[in-house]
Amino acid sequence: MNAPRLPWTEIAPRTYQAMAAVKTTYARSTLGQVLMSLVDLRVSQINGCAFCVDMHARELRHLGEGWQRLNSLCTWRETVLYSERERAALAWAELLTRLPDGHAGHDAAYETLREHFSEQEAVELTWTVAQINTWNRLCVGMHAPVPDKPLV
Repeated sequence: MNAPRLPWTEIAPRTYQAMAAVKTTYARSTLGQVLMSLVDLRVSQINGCAFCVDMHARELRHLGEGWQRLNSLCTWRETVLYSERERAALAWAELLTRLPDGHAGHDAAYETLREHFSEQEAVELTWTVAQINTWNRLCVGMHAPVPDKPLV
């Protein structure tokens, strides 16, 4: 376990608060909190952000998600546990998170996304992916500690 590197939220509180405020703009989104949290969790898994994986798993449990969907998220393509809408969102999130892998398949993923999401929702989903990638980089870079408490 790595010790935190810097008290980054205290060193740059205005930037931290501005980042935190972005998520509050999604409160009225028709994406739904469960979908947004699934995307946050999946992106955090890809990026290896222990703090964010823990936080979003807890968030999803609080929203009533069961263990099977949480445990199967990293293999969502292999199960029938996710709706077509969720699959489109997860595919889009993975593509935008793995930009260094190239841009092949982005047009097809976008077309699938558009079958399930309005223009407003597609933009909000893209902002959600961008923001969780930023949070992951901050938490990984600064060694944000994972709280040692039971996950129920």
